[in-house]
Amino acid sequence: MGIKIKLKGKVARYAIKALIKFPPTVSEPLIKVVLEKIWRQKITNVHQILPSVKRLSDTTSKNCQEKLFENLAFKGLIENQKIRDEGARHGLPPLHTILISPTMRCNLKCSGCYSKNYQKKDDLPFEIFDKVIKEGKEVGVAFFTILGGEPFIRDDLCLIFEKHLDVYFQVFTNSTLLNDEVVRKLAELGNVAIQFSIEGLKERDDKRRGKGHFEKLMTAMGIARKHGILFGYSVCVTRENVEEVMGDEFLELMMQKQSLVGWYFLYMPVCGDRTTGPMPLPEQRKLMKERRDYIRTHYPILIIDFWNDAPYVGGCISARYYCHINNFGDVEPCIFTHFAQANIKNCSLKEALNCEFFREIRSRQPFNKNLFLPCPLIDHPWESRTFLKIPGVYPTHPQAQTLIEDLKDDLDRYSQEVHRIYTPVWEEWAKQK
Repeated sequence: MGIKIKLKGKVARYAIKALIKFPPTVSEPLIKVVLEKIWRQKITNVHQILPSVKRLSDTTSKNCQEKLFENLAFKGLIENQKIRDEGARHGLPPLHTILISPTMRCNLKCSGCYSKNYQKKDDLPFEIFDKVIKEGKEVGVAFFTILGGEPFIRDDLCLIFEKHLDVYFQVFTNSTLLNDEVVRKLAELGNVAIQFSIEGLKERDDKRRGKGHFEKLMTAMGIARKHGILFGYSVCVTRENVEEVMGDEFLELMMQKQSLVGWYFLYMPVCGDRTTGPMPLPEQRKLMKERRDYIRTHYPILIIDFWNDAPYVGGCISARYYCHINNFGDVEPCIFTHFAQANIKNCSLKEALNCEFFREIRSRQPFNKNLFLPCPLIDHPWESRTFLKIPGVYPTHPQAQTLIEDLKDDLDRYSQEVHRIYTPVWEEWAKQK
């Protein structure tokens, strides 16, 4: 096939078999790019790849597999690279994905959540939602992440997916609005993956999201499995649930339900919280890395540890490889950075990506040679206090300033400790590269 890297036995044969229906112009470069990344960066190991690919083949429909390979993998990794390269010659960042929160409304009333403050009138208008995806495709984006609130509270969400069958979407959802009819429609479209938000095992999940939520979530996973939708789970990791959601019992449950992906995000005090109490301790962040490494050796599931995986992408990726557009149209550099200098209702996506705010962030990246410390909000808080003072930068919700004002001393102390904990971790990791 002309692939210049050494493909390992059964893994290569299975990958080729999985893509055999595609012409060589598609399958050859796709296999080459994906496997080169895996071996070069040591994201996972050979023994995990084969069962992971087999699980994908066994649990997802042919239509969903084809859209995954065509839209996300081939178009996103290969075809659109020439668009990103051309954009770079005009000063644009190599954007790979856009996060969109088309609504902040939600049908649940989880403790401490801010969604109750939003109404339908606050939703992102359909025409602006559509504009973001159209202009995203123009800069080379083939992958869009839909957040909330609860995205499926909107009755026009599937219209967006159907209108843009040439790209791939993943939707983070609380699961409660996913009935058989909705999931069947998503399976027919094929270009949507579902990420189920979960707090941990039954007792912990019900305590946070309401009695009965866990069983509803398990039911929704079963419906997704029945229709062959690619799905996974998403966890907001806190000081209280970190050991549970990284533990074997939880992983075994997710495997049993046929989850293919697991997202792990640190709790961030960005919504007006006046305490860092729920944040995982620096020692717990290190535990997450250790458990991540163990999981990647023992479980055929793709997990993404948003902070501990930062070395694989060169540190902080905000304003460079991705951005977030909220329900009001504010273009934020990161889902956790609730500040903006541009609104997509008043400018093009290209103009927003090249605003002074975004350029300043990109000029400072990475914020430290230790790439396990990527975040300017909690790992290098003095950095965010600098670029958030750029003229014209504004908070995108009333409590955003709390992070850089009320929590200043707490975050400085946290940062000092996480630097201490992760210095030897980085030194060991760097020696192995």
